[in-house]
Amino acid sequence: MAPHGDKSDAADETMVAEAEKRPISTILIVMAMQSEALPVVNKLNLSEDLQSVFPKGVPWVRYHGFYKDLNINLVWPGKDSSLGVDCVGTVPASLVTYASIQALQPDLIINAGTAGGFKAKGACIGDAYVASEVAFCDRRIPIPVFDLYGLGLRQAFSTPNLQKELNLKVGKLSTGDSLHMSTQDEASMVANDAVVKDMEAAAVAYVADLLKVPSVFLKVVIDIKDGEETTAEESSQSFAALERAVTQVIDFINGKSLSDL
Repeated sequence: MAPHGDKSDAADETMVAEAEKRPISTILIVMAMQSEALPVVNKLNLSEDLQSVFPKGVPWVRYHGFYKDLNINLVWPGKDSSLGVDCVGTVPASLVTYASIQALQPDLIINAGTAGGFKAKGACIGDAYVASEVAFCDRRIPIPVFDLYGLGLRQAFSTPNLQKELNLKVGKLSTGDSLHMSTQDEASMVANDAVVKDMEAAAVAYVADLLKVPSVFLKVVIDIKDGEETTAEESSQSFAALERAVTQVIDFINGKSLSDL
């Protein structure tokens, strides 16, 4: 007779395998900024949730609706109540992701947004990337094992068919709470072979991994970290490219199972 733990593990594996074969039904799109979210909201014809599924008093915003055969939920952390700016960064992203998973029980998470890219790694403004793995660049804990915890390296859900069909670039994604890189941040990103850098993905990945929800990270390059400053026109083009990329990914997912991705 197998030990109880072995039975439990086998049952978990069976459940995961069965889940990966079922058609994807509910998708949670996590975005950081209103300017990133609204073009997608309009394209997918989503409506703002006026009877929030979130705790009273939080600024988090949810848009929802049906697009083809998919139940789409798009969330972003909203505006800071005191300063009126978008609640960017890892803490708001992790909180809204956790609350959304608990309330909505998604089959798949897509963390979509703009990011900085590295010219030295071949990134250009407007390029759409799917992350192969994500890690923090600014959690430095120089103690054995804690250093790995600080890095927080996690694999994204594998999507070879999606990548091939949509001709998306693939690269490692680095996350930090500062917009600009310190020398130490840059060294960390070089060590991790990062191609793009954002301010949320590794936090979303942490929560998704904790609650066992497959997650995909879709980032469009809005500025070049090792190049010249981005123009307003280039930024506008990147937001448009993000909306197109998200829509294409949703269209590809429709009618498919996790194992088809």
